[in-house]
Amino acid sequence: MNPQVVVLYGGVGSEREVSLRSGANMIAALAPHYPVVGVELTKAALPDNLDARKAIIFPALHGEFGEDGTLQALLEQAGIYYAGCDADSSRLCMDKQAIKAIAKELAIPVPKGICLHAGEPLPIASIADELGEDLVVKPCDQGSSVGVEFIQGKDALAQWWQAVSGGRWLIEECIHGRELTVGLLDGKAQGVVEIISARGFYDYQAKYTPGYSRYEYPAKLSADLTDRIQSIAEAIFAHAGCRDFARVDFLLAGDDDVRLLEINTIPGLTATSLLPKSASCNGYDFEQLAIAMLQPAIARFQQSTFAGKA
Repeated sequence: MNPQVVVLYGGVGSEREVSLRSGANMIAALAPHYPVVGVELTKAALPDNLDARKAIIFPALHGEFGEDGTLQALLEQAGIYYAGCDADSSRLCMDKQAIKAIAKELAIPVPKGICLHAGEPLPIASIADELGEDLVVKPCDQGSSVGVEFIQGKDALAQWWQAVSGGRWLIEECIHGRELTVGLLDGKAQGVVEIISARGFYDYQAKYTPGYSRYEYPAKLSADLTDRIQSIAEAIFAHAGCRDFARVDFLLAGDDDVRLLEINTIPGLTATSLLPKSASCNGYDFEQLAIAMLQPAIARFQQSTFAGKA
């Protein structure tokens, strides 16, 4: 039998508004095919009355609590099946510095950068020597371009660092190139999407404001380069222990210099989001994509000895 599908959305982090839209889209797409209930979370806790024998979870929660492995660990402890990456891979992929370390193990190029905790001394001279003075700074563990800033010059860098109040931060060389992304379904890369922002960079506003960006999908790339980008996406997905779905972001510097940026384990599912565009290159409309994202979790539930067994 098909279980009830509980879509969790909203949440407590900085990406709550995006999550509300993602959740509403998933509920609408799945409702014709499954018994679906939407639960809007307002605190970092599982909702009451989840029945592991009858229900599975689709977590449409981005960033804090939803994407960092915390929710997944709670679900695993409760013996509840759910869609998407497990707790370990979610936790790993949320850490941009950890993903860069994995990429280096696989000989996948990444932007040069350093990771610092707020309050640490800022080695301005060495940063300028190693990374230049055209920089991008971002939190190590946020998505949707939350907290991303572009900084030029030592003075601007010093002023920015003085204003940082907490967390771990990546300071990277700013690479001017083409922004690309690839969705994955069950570990298989979908089409490559190119993001062309009217603002010149793909920040939160450019991502979620209709008309601020345009997209080419599939991206206008050679077949060989497309294959290489898709192969890299599949390799990092597998090596990070991901499952079901994800999205991997890249920069293309020059003609063929591909740099891995990050992997998103719960990509946005809004009207402007990138995973639906990537999947559409392989013929998926949004409803078909929603079913494909959920199907592996249903299979895990149905193949268990009894519903709710972890």
